[in-house]
Amino acid sequence: MKYKLLLLLLVSLNCFAQNNSFPSDSVDLILKRIQLPQIPSFKIVVTELGAKGDSISDAKPAFDKAMALCKKNNGGTIVVPKGVYTLNGPIHFVSNVKLLIEKDAKIRFSDNPKHYLPMVLTSWEGTMIYNYSPLIYAYGCTDIAITGEGTIDGEGSKVWHSFKAKEGADKLLTREMNHNNVSLKDRKFGLGHFLRPQLIQFFNCKNILVENIKIEDSPFWCLHLLKSQSITIRGLRYKAFNTNNDGIDPEYAKDVLIENIDFDNADDNIAIKAGRDHEGRANSETPSENIVIRNCNFKGLHGVVMGSEMSAGIRNVFIDNCKTVGYLKRGVYFKTNADRGGFIKNIYVRNIQLDEVEDCIYITANYMGEGSGNFPSDVSDIFLSNIFCKKARETAIIIQGFAQKKVRNIHLDTIEVQSAKNGMTILNTENVTMNDVIVGQKATIPTSASKSVKH
Repeated sequence: MKYKLLLLLLVSLNCFAQNNSFPSDSVDLILKRIQLPQIPSFKIVVTELGAKGDSISDAKPAFDKAMALCKKNNGGTIVVPKGVYTLNGPIHFVSNVKLLIEKDAKIRFSDNPKHYLPMVLTSWEGTMIYNYSPLIYAYGCTDIAITGEGTIDGEGSKVWHSFKAKEGADKLLTREMNHNNVSLKDRKFGLGHFLRPQLIQFFNCKNILVENIKIEDSPFWCLHLLKSQSITIRGLRYKAFNTNNDGIDPEYAKDVLIENIDFDNADDNIAIKAGRDHEGRANSETPSENIVIRNCNFKGLHGVVMGSEMSAGIRNVFIDNCKTVGYLKRGVYFKTNADRGGFIKNIYVRNIQLDEVEDCIYITANYMGEGSGNFPSDVSDIFLSNIFCKKARETAIIIQGFAQKKVRNIHLDTIEVQSAKNGMTILNTENVTMNDVIVGQKATIPTSASKSVKH
């Protein structure tokens, strides 16, 4: 039938069980390197400094005073009690500070772009620029945390959302600046431009904890881990449905643990990145690496994504025991093209439960059909095992290499897609091995010829 595929692929091209084992010892070494932030005992409650949780009054002066007091005391905890606190401008962290947002407390940021000036050094889709400040921003900090059971609301659905339709020229300009190596000091956006800021960005930071908070209504990417290391992200909840609301974006990041997250956002749940094109390749000494993702519930556009901005490289990623809650466009998605360069390698994915998707596993070196062909990426050594999917509306497994740079050493072990419109497409590859791969209804032993058959 046209829309039902009954296909059994039990292919044992070679015995790779040992190579495809999930390297738990490597995961343990990463976890041992990750340090939780050490926060001094000093504590200040924002209401003691004049903040009113009435959803109307501007609480930013009180939050700024609290951060200044923490800096004076070499760090401490800023407590946000029950209430709705409107901030007409960003929170800028200093080192050794925990922002504790208690249950039934909400920080709600204004959506007036002028409140996020002066510009700060940041990144936008893989290119370093000066732009509006992220709503929560930490630059060059150590030992910082955002915890509690409260909510951070980016108010991104009105003014910031209107920027999406106007961003095209600025997006193109960032890419031209990247490709032409324009001096960083001349990459100025902000007022008069339309590049939305991230909700939370940690930039050049170390020993980071984000735990148990709820993230809502981000203007752009929700949580951006930029050039940072020793990071723990756990227990978060999402309700972020604006355009480009990626959940978590590690970029040039290392030693990262992401666990026990309930995603519900209108783009990639987790997108691992490492800079775009010329600029990314120039930063090849800082790939995104040593990232552990486990025990997460996926809901949104895509589950776990590598790329497409990954020109400094992505390696040593370990994804384990995750599942979907509802529909995803793609479950496991690796994307790059011939402008990127860099590499995606040593990726281990196991124990993934997917409900309904468009495509279950999608690995492409020809994303969007873009690229001059001068900088194909090296995609290799990817191990996918124990992946179950109920239904793929389109294709169960897609692996697309680039003609001049084949995708290689891809290992599929114990993959089952119960229903799919199309089985698999594998192009421009080398050494793709499969064992116990089932698309459609599992075949049994062949039946014998019927006695009624005439010759």
